[in-house]
Amino acid sequence: MTTRVFTSPLFLGFDHLEQIIERAAKTSSDGYPPYNIEQLSTTSLRITIAVAGFIMDDLQITQEDNQLVIRGRQNDDTQGRIFLHRGIAARQFQRAFVLAEGIDVKGAWLDNGLLHIDLIRPLPEARIKTIAIEKGAHTPSGFATPRSFDAELPKRTSHQHVREKE
Repeated sequence: MTTRVFTSPLFLGFDHLEQIIERAAKTSSDGYPPYNIEQLSTTSLRITIAVAGFIMDDLQITQEDNQLVIRGRQNDDTQGRIFLHRGIAARQFQRAFVLAEGIDVKGAWLDNGLLHIDLIRPLPEARIKTIAIEKGAHTPSGFATPRSFDAELPKRTSHQHVREKE
């Protein structure tokens, strides 16, 4: 079920943002592996994921469009070993984070079982654009005639289509 977030007619072109919110809501609520998100400054963030038992070759970080995806897959090295108790799971995982436009991955490193991923969000530049107002054609009532993009196209009647085919 899709719930519209931006119902006001003043929000134009936010369909993409609604899709991002919907995708984020669908992401798995599985708590494995646990993670932290820190704000280091006004322009930088750090995601820290607990990946005890994983080595660098077991981990993969990709940025797919506006999604940061972290995957972990351990090789099963338990052959020939007998466990009396196995409380440390060697399971694979996938953790995804939806990134806002403009956020870039600065780098990642593995330290003491923690995977750190630094993100940077540059401050947006102020954009001011002046839009020229053109004088339009006036009707006898004094109001401008609405312009249509189709107005520039030549209009044909069905009778003209028949003559052109002959």
